[in-house]
Amino acid sequence: MGRRSSPHREAAEAAADAAQASRCRLDKWLWAARFFKTRALALEAIDRHRVWVGGHAAKPSREVHPGDEIEIRESGGLVRTVRVLGLSTTRGPAPVAQALYAETEASRLAREEAQRLRRMGVEPALSQPAGRPTKRDRRELGNWDRWSASWDDASPS
Repeated sequence: MGRRSSPHREAAEAAADAAQASRCRLDKWLWAARFFKTRALALEAIDRHRVWVGGHAAKPSREVHPGDEIEIRESGGLVRTVRVLGLSTTRGPAPVAQALYAETEASRLAREEAQRLRRMGVEPALSQPAGRPTKRDRRELGNWDRWSASWDDASPS
């Protein structure tokens, strides 16, 4: 004889599934939303305080809820701010992952500006802020007329 499930048991299982779907760990959500390639990388970023939720440093086990604002500090000093729209504990295709969050306008503009600057290339002056002068700098120093004002120059002859 096979065992039949009662309507009460089915309702309890459906409620448990719904409760599980409304709960999601931060590290799993970051991985499912494709901010990090692996959960281990998401854990490492959280441990290094590169992920903040609601203005506070987060823990990997923190539950994420729709409406939470998450700041992710990426390499290069760029801060990406997103608002949680949906929850998922499984990693799916990119269009599904992008539906889980909405990036704030300020964050999007800052990211686009950083991309534009990267495309233009590195400013040579920024690559060497201090240190030994280049050959060009030495030539300019050699051609520099080392004139300075003194009291002797100011008196009429």
